[in-house]
Amino acid sequence: MSFLSPFHLAIPVNNLQEAKFFYGTTLNCTQGRSGDTWVDYDFFGHQLVIHLDESMGKKSFNDVDGENVPIPHFGVVLQWNDWCMLRKDLESKNIDFIIQPYIRFDGQIGEQATMFFLDPSGNALEFKSFKNMSQLFAN
Repeated sequence: MSFLSPFHLAIPVNNLQEAKFFYGTTLNCTQGRSGDTWVDYDFFGHQLVIHLDESMGKKSFNDVDGENVPIPHFGVVLQWNDWCMLRKDLESKNIDFIIQPYIRFDGQIGEQATMFFLDPSGNALEFKSFKNMSQLFAN
């Protein structure tokens, strides 16, 4: 694939002001259009829209490699150095990781760095990077 199309994702948040601070300040995403109950963000080149939904429900988890991975979750695959810089930035902002940054499949096909954390509304985010980006879909 020579061009990666940006995705569009709309997610619920239970407090619009907290979510705006998180995505705009904590993650440094640029705000786009907005309304009284929603805000667009440039989410690492993709379109993320947060929508106010005060009726958000219970979360589910699956065991993956001995970690309790939240379902659903979303995020971005970054270049290795960008992932390292984001990790340091989030650590300096005292993000409460639900899965601490670590390396999966160390020295194997698909070696990747990953970390999970929640936004203020409990939406789970995973940011990852592959040591060799060509192995993104390798098995």
